[in-house]
Amino acid sequence: MKEIKLSIIGMGRMGITHFSIINSHPNVNIVSVSDTSKITLDLLKKYIPSLQVFTDYKGLIDKTMPDAIIVCTPPNYHYAICKYACEKGINVFCEKPFTLSTEEANELQEMFNKKGLINQVGYVNRFNDMFTTAREYVKEGLLGDIVRFKSEMFSCTISKPETGESWRGKRESGGGAVYEMAVHVLDLINYIIGVPNKVIGTSMNQIYSKHVEDMVSSTLAYDNGCVGTLYVNWSDSSYRKPSNKIEIFGTNGKLLVDQYEMKIFLNEPVSDHDYRKGWNTIYITDIFKPVPFYVRGNEFTRQLYHFADSVLDGKIVGATQCTFEDGYNTQRLVHDMFNDYDNKNKQD
Repeated sequence: MKEIKLSIIGMGRMGITHFSIINSHPNVNIVSVSDTSKITLDLLKKYIPSLQVFTDYKGLIDKTMPDAIIVCTPPNYHYAICKYACEKGINVFCEKPFTLSTEEANELQEMFNKKGLINQVGYVNRFNDMFTTAREYVKEGLLGDIVRFKSEMFSCTISKPETGESWRGKRESGGGAVYEMAVHVLDLINYIIGVPNKVIGTSMNQIYSKHVEDMVSSTLAYDNGCVGTLYVNWSDSSYRKPSNKIEIFGTNGKLLVDQYEMKIFLNEPVSDHDYRKGWNTIYITDIFKPVPFYVRGNEFTRQLYHFADSVLDGKIVGATQCTFEDGYNTQRLVHDMFNDYDNKNKQD
């Protein structure tokens, strides 16, 4: 395959972001988009006359038959769209959260794998240079055996009382701090440390939202004795932009990392990396890999180019792709957190 016919379903903030990025790929031809907003479609048609626009995703798929689609709708539509695309033999990049049901997530990952279709979930932090490097260090044993960790995410997404009428204000449509933000934290834990075996001690609090949680914390345990904590707050006005932070403690030292910086404390020097005993600092500018087109962050371009290159080659490219199976693992942990919280409240 020398060129991908690609379509985007859902032209909100992320759909437009992904459109601008993937449109820069030399081997991608965006042939169609769909959205429920007539204003959005009219504007796109006005400035891109060759683009076919639809209000229905089935009409888009049936009439333009793309090689691949990017799904950027509210989460409660992901399952139906991905399933229909799979039945038509179409490769899919689906924004997070993958689905709102463990069963649906498992069904989709099995369907796509059975058909041999490229499948990827938009957990973009897997493509951030700092988090990728942190994973490499953990896997190679730089910190020794991992004993404990702390993974957090903060933003000021919800900073005033909400009516609960939008999709972000309803859990059944994919709203709440867990589906919006904790899934990023969980996926990073899965990616860097491994999938936890147990979820315990989950708590959820409302600050401004009427029907969903604004804060969530939980404890994640592994059969080998490793334990970690998760904490998410999307109503923290001290943060201008979303921020992910991970602290990992091992028998040889500890590591603190966010999207832009990493600090490593080592009990002994490591000559392979030219790291001294004590504190070492690495900045994103020290290790980042440039991308052909920049919007919001290198990782946003890298994940979409990775998807496009995988479709072009007909196989998964590299080791960092976030597959539907990875999306299922995260969804399963989300389900465990909700169950743990609900069961605790019933006991109380």
